[in-house]
Amino acid sequence: MATTARERIEMRVSPEVKILAERASAAMGCSSLTEFVTGLIREHAPSILAKQTTIELSNTQFDNFLSVCNDQTLKPGKSLLKAAKKLDDEGY
Repeated sequence: MATTARERIEMRVSPEVKILAERASAAMGCSSLTEFVTGLIREHAPSILAKQTTIELSNTQFDNFLSVCNDQTLKPGKSLLKAAKKLDDEGY
């Protein structure tokens, strides 16, 4: 049987937080705090990360964005050029 590599996460919490986590873990039928915390991470992390990588615009906002992008008379400011250089330097 193949074994899966495991990583360790260590954390210190107050006694109240530990008791709360143990009660919630038991209420969900988890066999351990590890199972409980892992489940929370798997459930919530994807949506948290999606919020950081997704921009939602209304049709009007998108139309305005395209209009600005296509306006040849506008030039990027120093802050935008600095941000673009930083992204280039980081390999994006």
